[in-house]
Amino acid sequence: MVDLGFKVFNEIPDGLLDVDSAGLLDLLGGPALIHLEGNRDDSLFVSVMLHGNEFTGLRVIQQILRKYIDRELPRSLSIFIGNVAAAEQNLRALPGQPDFNRIWGYGDTPEHQMTHQVIESMRKRKVFAAVDVHNNTGKNPHFALICRHENDFYHLATLFGRTVVYAIKPDTTSTWAMSDLCPAVTLECGLPGDRHGVEHAVEFIEGCLHLSHFPEHPLPEHDMDLYHLVSIIKIPSRYSFSFNGEDTDLLFDEALVSMNFSEVPEGKVFCRIREGSDAFLEAWDEHGKDRSSEFFTRDGEEYKLKVPVMPSMLTDNENVIRIDCLCYLMERIDWKLMQDEPVLDDTSVQTS
Repeated sequence: MVDLGFKVFNEIPDGLLDVDSAGLLDLLGGPALIHLEGNRDDSLFVSVMLHGNEFTGLRVIQQILRKYIDRELPRSLSIFIGNVAAAEQNLRALPGQPDFNRIWGYGDTPEHQMTHQVIESMRKRKVFAAVDVHNNTGKNPHFALICRHENDFYHLATLFGRTVVYAIKPDTTSTWAMSDLCPAVTLECGLPGDRHGVEHAVEFIEGCLHLSHFPEHPLPEHDMDLYHLVSIIKIPSRYSFSFNGEDTDLLFDEALVSMNFSEVPEGKVFCRIREGSDAFLEAWDEHGKDRSSEFFTRDGEEYKLKVPVMPSMLTDNENVIRIDCLCYLMERIDWKLMQDEPVLDDTSVQTS
């Protein structure tokens, strides 16, 4: 069995408050679960660094812990620090390593066994709420992501802001797993290290630490803009692409990455296809079906939208596009009409 160096602490490890993300592996030796006692017994669970190049979460917990270094936490706090090996090299995950935000479901790898221990530990601690702190690439507003249509989830998510995304795949993320135990949310805090992203997440977690219970009344109708991830857009690996005018199979306008969370109309040219190329974009839905023909049409060298869409997480980062995706397509939904999510097959749509 691979030794991940997973450790459990019941106090703040020496040096944690000042270490940068690249130094976490030397400091901790591997992933770590830290339990700290507070005034209320039901713990707030916060996971950070599931992706090794997303270090906002580390800065957030450092600020929170510095504030309470000499006084009692308002409630117990459990912190999971994830892929410290990838963090040492500023990578999302090491080559050949699983994505640490895709190991929270069924599986018997050492990484899965680790997350099963984390989940069981939080079950015993009667977890109050769960927060997974992430960064993303491209120009996106801050938003919260939930996996269930329930009042407590709505209230938790809107503590971060009125922009909320609902996604039912993949069912292997930390937020999905913790949703079986308590209200759970993923925070998307912009680019790594962005000062406003850190401050926003600190304010949110501070609010969760002081929250005695979730309101019983329904969320006011105009307090949330809810979007549903309907498709993930991928570029087949055999095709080249660029954003800078280079002669490639697919040529994107560099302004495309500014369209996140904007309504893009039908007929908009999404990209151009090199003459003689048969390149196309894949659009996978949450059932694992390629719906590209429903979203795109080719008109000569122009690849156009067939329907209005709202992209999110658009990026021009070649590495991210190759290992993950170009973007997601969303639809606005009337959350007042929604029920609990349906049971789907095992095919995953990837999110942060």
